[in-house]
Amino acid sequence: MKRKWWWRFGAVAVAAALTLVGVTPANAAPAPAWRSFGIAQVSVFHGVPNTPVDVYVDGLRVLNDFQPGTVTGPYLLPSGTYRLAITAADARNDRNPVIGPVSVTFNRNTSYTVAAHLTASGAPTATVFTNDISTTPYGTGRLVVRHTAAAPAVDVLAGGTPVIRGLTNPNQAALVLPQGSVNAAVALAGTTQPVIGPAAVPVKARTDTIVYAWGSAAAGNLTVAVQSLRQGGLLTVPWMIHR
Repeated sequence: MKRKWWWRFGAVAVAAALTLVGVTPANAAPAPAWRSFGIAQVSVFHGVPNTPVDVYVDGLRVLNDFQPGTVTGPYLLPSGTYRLAITAADARNDRNPVIGPVSVTFNRNTSYTVAAHLTASGAPTATVFTNDISTTPYGTGRLVVRHTAAAPAVDVLAGGTPVIRGLTNPNQAALVLPQGSVNAAVALAGTTQPVIGPAAVPVKARTDTIVYAWGSAAAGNLTVAVQSLRQGGLLTVPWMIHR
């Protein structure tokens, strides 16, 4: 059966990040064993500077001029394989894709974020992160930092003190913290001079706050983007889980 249009729109959460050639699984904690509804949760972070794109699913353009620095989703998709095509921004159709058609498979009852970004040396790439949205203790939340910038290893500072050391692209590190606000900054590994921040980062109870360091150190445009995901499982309604 042909997928409904909302599945095509939801599939942009995958497609937008596949504007680039590689897709590399990132080290992440396994997803919790939620009740089986046969769905996957997919978000996208677009972290390639100066690279807007169009996204097509089954020949239909579902996103026009998707901009860098944007997080979209999460979308609830039927688990399975999706066929996608990516074009330059404002293409009239998908006959001359920049990449694709591409088939991407997402497992049931698992949360993903697909990040389009630069490697440490500045080459375009994409990384699939598996989101650990298991529930943290009462009154706490999870702060996740993902290195997706063209930059060497970094330390993450809280109040001027390193709390994450030697984080390299395309990896991540997570902290479980009391709800509140963290004065966070990013510095090159072994230093305390911020290259990003400092800035107040909210930590919400039973929420994953995911901070992406993105951009290019050489170009002087390092910055951050923030994604929030509710913990505790995939939420859906009955008519959204049918193909």
